[in-house]
Amino acid sequence: MDNLEKNTTSKKTFVEDVDRSIYDVKDKVNASYQSHKGLTPEIVDEISREKNDPEWMREFRQNALNLYNSIQLPKWGPNLDELNMNDIVTYVRPNTAMQAKWEEVPSDIKNTFERLGIPQAERMSLAGVGAQYDSEVVYHNVREEVKSQGVIYTDMESALREHEDMVRSHFMKLVPPNDHKFAALHGAVWSGGSFVYVPPGVKVEIPLQSYFRLNAPGAGQFEHTLIIVDKGADLHFIEGCSAPKYNVANLHAGCVELYVEEGARLRYSTIENWSKNMFNLNTKRAVVEKEGKIEWVSGSFGSHISYLYPMSILKGENSKMEYTGITFAGKGQNLDTGVKVVHGAPNTSSIMNSKSISKDGGASTFRSAIRIASNAVGSKSAVSCESLMLDDNSRSDTIPVMDIRNDEVDVGHEAKIGRISDDTIFYLMSRGISEADARAMIVSGFAEPIAKELPLEYAVEMNNLIRLEMEGTIG
Repeated sequence: MDNLEKNTTSKKTFVEDVDRSIYDVKDKVNASYQSHKGLTPEIVDEISREKNDPEWMREFRQNALNLYNSIQLPKWGPNLDELNMNDIVTYVRPNTAMQAKWEEVPSDIKNTFERLGIPQAERMSLAGVGAQYDSEVVYHNVREEVKSQGVIYTDMESALREHEDMVRSHFMKLVPPNDHKFAALHGAVWSGGSFVYVPPGVKVEIPLQSYFRLNAPGAGQFEHTLIIVDKGADLHFIEGCSAPKYNVANLHAGCVELYVEEGARLRYSTIENWSKNMFNLNTKRAVVEKEGKIEWVSGSFGSHISYLYPMSILKGENSKMEYTGITFAGKGQNLDTGVKVVHGAPNTSSIMNSKSISKDGGASTFRSAIRIASNAVGSKSAVSCESLMLDDNSRSDTIPVMDIRNDEVDVGHEAKIGRISDDTIFYLMSRGISEADARAMIVSGFAEPIAKELPLEYAVEMNNLIRLEMEGTIG
């Protein structure tokens, strides 16, 4: 690995924590129903009854619970001993039904989303919005011109009732419950999330967005997102997440399944701004058919511990994947992220660009896993990861894995780890820039290639976050 800068700073830099005042405003819990703490067959059945599941889903949940109890915790990533499922409430239903008109959402919930800018974003630049609060979607709306194209965009519960055959044939087929322990947990207690179907040839010109807000302390959020982009169709879907900070553990174990059919394109953008008491154990996976393309754009700026590795299965010839991601790990954070790709057909291609920033003892790990099947001749894959450490207390690791089963491929991996040099800081300060501003400029420049891929409002949010991280006293 090459150093970004040969010079390192011996000076310890103290910076203030992120100003999370927008995200950390807590609402008084006003649930119409919530399950008991823990995870038992009775609790899972109770959730299933409350949600009026069909019988096959009730059985699915119980089978997933059995798998959860038989699968061990992962032993290769950050330690999860602090997470005790006996202390987690797996289902919290807010005191409202889902609304199609914003003014009908209860004022306490509405005020939270107003502070986060969701209604404003909808009015200005989105084709449709879903807003989930704790375990259920509380608001959902989609523009008439999008509906008229035959696009289905709704919450998962409505999809299970109104499009049961389509849901049943796709639900947890890409991420089966036996995939790992937290996929099994998700299968047992999932609630909320989004369902999207884009018909053949339809191009949704402006994005759809779902926003997930976890408010209750000691609770889990287990939303399921299922998107099917049919032949030749095109969609950009945006996902945002946040939660206030508590002194008890919260858990996020959502699941995202993306089906990109022949000649279709899907861009999936995510900004996860969880608080530092959150365990973020999310699973995301896409399958891409012939000539299709999946684009992942990912920003991870929160949580105490993260396991997050979007996976793409390039099933069809000439299918493509691009991944662009950034991780910002601060004090008390261990963010283990990365990307996985399976080249399962000839002439497939994948490009992965990742950047990570760590400070105040934060730990950032990037894992890449590339598998090229014996029949995937002519395939290409390129990985580039860069890490920037802002002090001597932080840590950054890169762990690449390559499983290449034929010789007619082009595969490359490049990694760089470095620190901000004293010489660069001195040069900028000699031009009249303060030390704090100089450091923020360097970090912003490092992150800029990622920021330009984010939706506008999230790019601004990321740049503000970096600026706030760098404010403080140098000494």
